[in-house]
Amino acid sequence: MSAPIAPDDIVRSPDQAAANSRAPLLVLEPLMSFLDEHGLGEGEIEASPIGDGHSNVTYLIERDGSEMVLRRPPRPPLPPSAHDVLREARLLTALRDTPARVPDVLAVCDDPATIGAPFYVMERIEGDVIVSSIPPALDTPAERRRIGEELIDSLVEIHAVDWRAAGLEDFGKPTGYLERQLRRFLGLWELNKTREITAVESVGSWLAEHLPSSGPATIVHGDYRLGNTIFAPGLPARLAAVLDWEMATIGDPLADIGYLCMMWTEAGDPQVGLREALGKVTREEGFPTRAELVARYEERSGRSMVDIRWYTTLALWKSIVFMEGNYKRAISGTTDDPYLKQFGDGVLELARQAETVARGG
Repeated sequence: MSAPIAPDDIVRSPDQAAANSRAPLLVLEPLMSFLDEHGLGEGEIEASPIGDGHSNVTYLIERDGSEMVLRRPPRPPLPPSAHDVLREARLLTALRDTPARVPDVLAVCDDPATIGAPFYVMERIEGDVIVSSIPPALDTPAERRRIGEELIDSLVEIHAVDWRAAGLEDFGKPTGYLERQLRRFLGLWELNKTREITAVESVGSWLAEHLPSSGPATIVHGDYRLGNTIFAPGLPARLAAVLDWEMATIGDPLADIGYLCMMWTEAGDPQVGLREALGKVTREEGFPTRAELVARYEERSGRSMVDIRWYTTLALWKSIVFMEGNYKRAISGTTDDPYLKQFGDGVLELARQAETVARGG
């Protein structure tokens, strides 16, 4: 699945960009010069959007047989500290020589004048992103189970990385992560909201009142779900790379498990909401249940899962804030993505889910 291309998304030159009412997402001539300087392909650029395209913008760049992937922020206005692709590139570079499964960063551009925003270029990983369908070779109960197990095993690897040894001492604050999450997202809600939703405050209060004690800090991906990974072609199912690290930090690793549970659909779940939109494929026979995913993580990581309901509620609550921000972008005209306009009702459904989970449902 790819995001749509608007006529003013990709332009040839800065002069062409200046003639449009909106800033472009790619400007080809200066981008070609940048790629030439870094020895990344030759000749003309063929660019096509890849991925869901609902947050940072991702393009497949092809040049005379060479393929690479470019990541940049969406069009402004953007919330403070959001969509920091340079930070994302720094993390991927730090993780390259660790067990974490990440693509190699090929070049980084911190000059927004080149294409209108900072960006980085990474290797293209061959394989499949599993969102709404399963590759035929993996579409059996045994391989579906292995997909879930690979997802957990890869997360355990990420959480086991010695982030200090990787040079990430200043990437995030290792203590007070959960308290900061609550403060930050309450602040983001004030920036993002388009209407009053009482569940945001009531669930936020419940989270503050039932705050668990965090164990040792690890790298936290922040958006860890099946659709943000690539599985290698062929058998057996093998997770080749974890993508979309823009929310990563140093903090409580169980936040990733709570988010994964929020996004994981199983038989019997209501067929509505964000979980259904981005994770309905895991209803199929063979995929582990949420409880089985949690149990495997607990076994492989050695961490206790007694507070998993709190972390799942946190994930739902944060998603309300994010989705409302994307919905605000859609109705204000800063994005052409029709998917984001559906978030109006989706935010309300998430709010209902957050209240239900917080009450123990």
